[in-house]
Amino acid sequence: MSNYKDILATTELNDYKRQFVNAMHLRSNDVANYRDGYNALEGAYYVPAESEKALRKAIADKGVIRALSTTLTNYDGGAKIWAAESEDRFAFVPEGGSLPSFDVADDFTRFAVERHKLAGLVKLASEFAYDVNFDIEKYLRNRMAKSFALAEDAAFISGTGISEPFGLLHETEGAETGVTTAELSYDDCIDLFFSVKPEYRSEAVWLMNDRTALTLRKLKDEDGNYLWNSANDTILGRPVRICNETPDIASGAKPVLFGDLGYYWIVDRSPISVKTLKERFAKNDQIGYVGFEFLDARLVRTDAVKALAISAE
Repeated sequence: MSNYKDILATTELNDYKRQFVNAMHLRSNDVANYRDGYNALEGAYYVPAESEKALRKAIADKGVIRALSTTLTNYDGGAKIWAAESEDRFAFVPEGGSLPSFDVADDFTRFAVERHKLAGLVKLASEFAYDVNFDIEKYLRNRMAKSFALAEDAAFISGTGISEPFGLLHETEGAETGVTTAELSYDDCIDLFFSVKPEYRSEAVWLMNDRTALTLRKLKDEDGNYLWNSANDTILGRPVRICNETPDIASGAKPVLFGDLGYYWIVDRSPISVKTLKERFAKNDQIGYVGFEFLDARLVRTDAVKALAISAE
């Protein structure tokens, strides 16, 4: 497999972009002349650099978790790499004094970063695929961005860590449980807020689905004041973000998350690539386009985000 430096040098070429678009229109296969633009593992061609940047942005715009998380790239590492997260420690030191000795030997959280494949299919009527005036690049970007974003958010919330990332709700690798309650109340939300350390609360957000948000919008204190500030969609001064991949309020579920999602790391492992399927859907007069991305993700500090759990009946 080519390294990213060689891939980028190829995919930044104007001619590569022209040949890539031609290949998507099934007009020629001259893009095959660019060896470093070929993803041999999937039989696909890397999206031109400028177009991939636009596609990545569209995925983040259409999704929820990417915009709140920390996104990193490691394209040239092996199938598994190791990363670490630790506490930052600072102290005042007198002029000429030596740095204090911090015992940080056991402070590092070391975790494996895998290379999980996310793939999806977009079909297009042949008459559009062969039409050179049809903006196929924009069409594929919009369709694939939406599909990638939905699939990513589902994994980022509920991923098992097996052939997919660890999600925020994973029992051991996800958010810690801050509150357990039989029925969601105003006080439960206050308890969840204060279950998160102050250093995480300053950048924290609330995460829930539409149905849970509807419930929280109706909660009032004893004086009839709403918990939810509808003027700016905040609860206790922190913004609410809607992700409909989070579960409903139900026995045994964790319908509300609160914390700093910047500690949820998404590691992109390869540029996005696309291949065409000309014969597969010929009887339906359609062309298939398969998009591939490789990534991993996990919450590197499980105490940075806390979940509200509904007790099982």
